[in-house]
Amino acid sequence: MSYFCGEANQTPRNGVNGSSRESSVGPAGSDTSESSVDSSGQKTPRKIFRIRSKAGEMSFGKLFTSPSFVNPEQAGYVGFANLPNQVHRKSVKKGFEFTLMVVGESGLGKSTLVNSLFLTDLYPERHVPSAAEKIKQTVKIDASTVEIEERGVKLRLTVVDTPGFGDSLNSTDCFRPIIQYIDDQFERYLNDESGLNRRHIIDNRVHCCFYFINPSGHGLKPLDIAFMKAVHNKVNIVPVVAKADTLTQPEVTTLKRKILDQIDEVGVRIYPLPDCDSDEDEDYKEQCKQLKNAVPFTVIGANTIIEVKGRKVRGRMYPWGVVEVENPDHCDFIKLRTMLITHMQDLQEVTQETHYENYRAEKLASGGSSAKSKSG
Repeated sequence: MSYFCGEANQTPRNGVNGSSRESSVGPAGSDTSESSVDSSGQKTPRKIFRIRSKAGEMSFGKLFTSPSFVNPEQAGYVGFANLPNQVHRKSVKKGFEFTLMVVGESGLGKSTLVNSLFLTDLYPERHVPSAAEKIKQTVKIDASTVEIEERGVKLRLTVVDTPGFGDSLNSTDCFRPIIQYIDDQFERYLNDESGLNRRHIIDNRVHCCFYFINPSGHGLKPLDIAFMKAVHNKVNIVPVVAKADTLTQPEVTTLKRKILDQIDEVGVRIYPLPDCDSDEDEDYKEQCKQLKNAVPFTVIGANTIIEVKGRKVRGRMYPWGVVEVENPDHCDFIKLRTMLITHMQDLQEVTQETHYENYRAEKLASGGSSAKSKSG
């Protein structure tokens, strides 16, 4: 296909005067032109462009070029390596869902730690029960949902708090409501999955459970062991030692070793961090190694901004100095947040492929779900 252009002041061909429009097609490489007569009767030259091809000739008043499709990749490149980018764009557009459960005795700083992890205020108004109220207090389930957006990525975070856990005098069955809540979310997801509308299923299953251990208990209490043995087949347990600023560094090391020995002795399975592949870079391997060695995580929660040596940090001020929350030399807060963020997808996959599948298989083997799904 070739382009031809010409000026209107050239001599017309085939004896046709300048006031007529040329309709003949000249040979290849020749110029074509056109003149028009305005309202005053004068000839107004106009440039006309003709595109000649084997199928015929097309005329346009201005140059019209259709951009040809150009392969952006190199020769011999098919393009299916771009599939992860498609999944990334679709996932970012859809957003992510994650449910975190925090369990532990009152006064261990669970709310402060969650607010510190996600830099938000999930508990604007909290009622601290008195000693008289704790005598008859039962375990409640308090679920708070907040949508967090960071650099265009949206996260629908649900934090499930369990106020009243371990506060009563008889705490034998205080974790029954927690197990019931976890099973109810599995049952709800199973009913939604078996229903007619399966496209927009809200995943409220508990993907991770932070279990807070009292630092003054010299290890795990009988209640801690009973709770973890009851739920380790239903949820991913991450042990957390709260208020690590009350312990010295040798005490932290001794307490971590004792907790891990007790967990192995009673046969509790906590969340195992996934192993690194051989093709991973050395920095990621070192990061995973440090995260595994940090279990159980000793953390300090604080939302107060303190200025230390000309820089602002989050921490707690004491007469002997300042404890920085985000300093890995002071506590494992950064390691806990890194573990939660970098392995958030793996926590969801373990919940889906292990805990939920076990619950689903048990339900189907026993004759179906207890609550029949509603159609329509």
